[in-house]
Amino acid sequence: MQPHRSPAAPFVEIRDLRKSYGRGKIPVLNGITDAMAKSDRLVIIGPSGGGKSTLLRCMMGLEDIDGGKIVLDGLNYIECQERGRTVIDRAVQRQVGMVFQHYTLFPHLTVLQNLILAPLKRNGERKPTAIARAEALLSRFGLAEKLKSYPSQLSGGQKQRVAIARALMLEPKLMLFDEVTSALDPELVAEVEAMISELANGGLPMVVVTHDMGFAKNIATKVLFCADGVVMESGDPQTFFSTPKIKRTQDFLAKILHGNKV
Repeated sequence: MQPHRSPAAPFVEIRDLRKSYGRGKIPVLNGITDAMAKSDRLVIIGPSGGGKSTLLRCMMGLEDIDGGKIVLDGLNYIECQERGRTVIDRAVQRQVGMVFQHYTLFPHLTVLQNLILAPLKRNGERKPTAIARAEALLSRFGLAEKLKSYPSQLSGGQKQRVAIARALMLEPKLMLFDEVTSALDPELVAEVEAMISELANGGLPMVVVTHDMGFAKNIATKVLFCADGVVMESGDPQTFFSTPKIKRTQDFLAKILHGNKV
């Protein structure tokens, strides 16, 4: 039975989340604990190998976990139970959308076909309804003329925007973005970040992993600094970037910003 939800309860709760890889059980997440409100845009930053992408993959239910649990909107979503068994509530999982660094579009399908595939196959939506919603989304994000194009005919920025639109077709309650601009040429980054900012301004709860500190400061309501598989420091973006508390955070920001203002 799912627990009763308190009106003051966080939208997402991550409780002592642990994840290891390989026969030697090399730890990647060492007890991540945090929470976000429904109004939050949680941005996760940190050095490579610090566990950021693994955390998102665990939140999407793509990885088994070795300990802890995740609660979404008051519902037990993912939990490591007895004998290390990962239990995932698939109904809750369908309320989470994720966009990856490398688009993951189906190359043999048009943009429209990529968008309507999951609603038709997974949700049993009527095709005319799915097409109408896809056309509306593409128009909203300046991609209406790419309706019949194939991924190979799109720029990197267009591919990523189509990937985001495809995730939105399933009307998720929570969106996860894993370094979605890191594979793009610099001139294409802005169009993808603008699309995510529009979604954030529309109130869509999201967790964003990024190396772009300017974007992090502009979009976040809360920033987590993850390293060595734990949350080293967190806070609102203004405080976090202007007066980081611990030396590890200070050193990371000084290195990644190269003396530039955020």
